[in-house]
Amino acid sequence: MTIRDDHALAADLATEAGERLMRIRERTGFDDPAALRAEGDRAAHLLLMESLSRLRPSDCVLSEEATREERLDPRRLTADRVWIVDPLDGTREFSERAGPVGSATVGTERRGGFDEGRSDWAVHVALWERGRLTAGAVALPAQGRTLTTADPPKPPAHEKGRFRIAVSRTRPPEFVKKLAYLVGADLVPMGSAGAKMAAVLTGDVEAYVHAGGQYEWDSAAPVAVALAAGVHASRIDGSELRYNQADPSLPDILVSLPELAPSLLAGIRDLHR
Repeated sequence: MTIRDDHALAADLATEAGERLMRIRERTGFDDPAALRAEGDRAAHLLLMESLSRLRPSDCVLSEEATREERLDPRRLTADRVWIVDPLDGTREFSERAGPVGSATVGTERRGGFDEGRSDWAVHVALWERGRLTAGAVALPAQGRTLTTADPPKPPAHEKGRFRIAVSRTRPPEFVKKLAYLVGADLVPMGSAGAKMAAVLTGDVEAYVHAGGQYEWDSAAPVAVALAAGVHASRIDGSELRYNQADPSLPDILVSLPELAPSLLAGIRDLHR
């Protein structure tokens, strides 16, 4: 692995972890989803932790797969540099077959005409420095791409008219359904948080709204890339997303093309009056 800077490191680590996850899924198959999820979580976490310990030994790390004691380590709160990682964002999607051929294709991966597995899961690697996110990468291994702050994507501008909001495919918030009706949008069910935010960056949707509870590792890397790409990212009340907090919960988020953010924030305020 060639290390150039923090942007390149984030991209290299997310991509390498994603490649390892793809090999695990190919070798293990989908017959025991719980075992596949456990093996994937563990393998990706160990790769990221070992790599960061070796390549950035003076930095702290906040990982979804860390123990409670590791998350509460007080050194993290006074550190200048903290890596915030989600080794496998979307374990459910990682462990699921794509479904019958001919079914809805959002979040599916097909090879040679056969459904192999869902593609709406991700690996997140972000760097927080002195109060802000400075580097990040979101690997989408089953889609064969990594979005990175080193070379952020250029989302297409939105033409006037209806647009699309990515929502959870298993538990879309009721208020987002009302918001979509209010602002003239269609809902697109999708898997992991990272996959939904990445879809804004790649032009597959124009916005992502969530208020069902998340943690810093669910959004740090996608938000780092979104901000580098000039995309709007905030809490649903418009306030700043803050990372490396004592309590890593970050319950709601809005990521959208910048021209849509004012109407979405106004709609959210109307619904919460």
